[in-house]
Amino acid sequence: MGCNLTTSEGLFLLKQIDPGDISYICKIADILRQKQAGDTVTYVINRNINFTNICEQHCGFCAFRRDPGESGFYWLDWIQIIEKARDAVNHGATEICMQGGLNPQAKIDGKSLSYYVKLVDTIKQEFPQVHLHAFSPQEIQFIARQDELTYAQVIMTLAANGVDSMPGTAAEILDDAVRRIICPKKIDSETWLEIVGTAHKLGLPTTSTMLSGHIETPQQQITHLEKLRSLQQNVLNQGYIAGITEFILLPFVGQTAPKPLRKRVGRDQPVLTSTLLLTAVARIFLGNLIPNHQPSWVKLGLEGAIEALKCGCNDIGGTLMEEHITTMAGAMGGTFMKVPMLQTAVSSLNRPYQQRDTLYKPVLGTIRKL
Repeated sequence: MGCNLTTSEGLFLLKQIDPGDISYICKIADILRQKQAGDTVTYVINRNINFTNICEQHCGFCAFRRDPGESGFYWLDWIQIIEKARDAVNHGATEICMQGGLNPQAKIDGKSLSYYVKLVDTIKQEFPQVHLHAFSPQEIQFIARQDELTYAQVIMTLAANGVDSMPGTAAEILDDAVRRIICPKKIDSETWLEIVGTAHKLGLPTTSTMLSGHIETPQQQITHLEKLRSLQQNVLNQGYIAGITEFILLPFVGQTAPKPLRKRVGRDQPVLTSTLLLTAVARIFLGNLIPNHQPSWVKLGLEGAIEALKCGCNDIGGTLMEEHITTMAGAMGGTFMKVPMLQTAVSSLNRPYQQRDTLYKPVLGTIRKL
């Protein structure tokens, strides 16, 4: 528990193919999960608001983005956004996660930042108590580029207006050889790390993610984990008050993804066995520095997420209430997981559950003990 794996040791684990060896690795990860995060499985009541799917980019794995006027395109207005936020609060949400496509038309008085600030203000003025988990590093770079600002200027302005934490999405695989194939127009690995590191320096917490199971190799997977671990180690070394709150593994869903990548990957849905192995290795590799690990029930289904809770995960995620990006890619897990369903799933493992907030603080009065 007290020692970090080397990258070569992590790579050795990821290359195991014998079912017995994989089962043993998952058992070790489960033991570490109990020591590092305890037995209680946490969840958050939250809602996603994907405010537009109009996007200037064409990523090789994305079935979400649309051009203006194309079939299925949308761009929520302010009334729709506040209605979705109100519905979330009425369902007990403590968090709203807001992300969208990179829409060059999304400006107010010629400024992209002004539009994003209004997105924040629209929710915060009505519901100041809600934690706003908003805008990926890719969106931060987009705003900065559009308005000729620094990343720090964008992050500070958004935080001053009510953004409470940043999703660590758009990480995909932090290896530029892969990124040049699956998302050549997206920010490179160095820029992603720079923006997330800047957020930490400025006191804004982030999550971290990995998009796995497409064209990346085990070596590239472990390199990704090493970069996340180094980023979090820097938080401790520098004494920052904010860092990475959780790691979320996002297995690739390709059912309606663009044909070139879908053909190259050769399957439509995640492979559970390899996802669970990577889940376990991530716990073993990151757990000393990033103790909270979450599966994606949207991508794996609830049954797959339950299995991940046996392989190193301590959190089952959020209710979401709606989810478009993964669902439009062909995910089978659904878009809204009601709290009793999450609780029942955890109870099937004979483990206690606890509602948490975005930063993993418990919501009082919601624990279920054994």
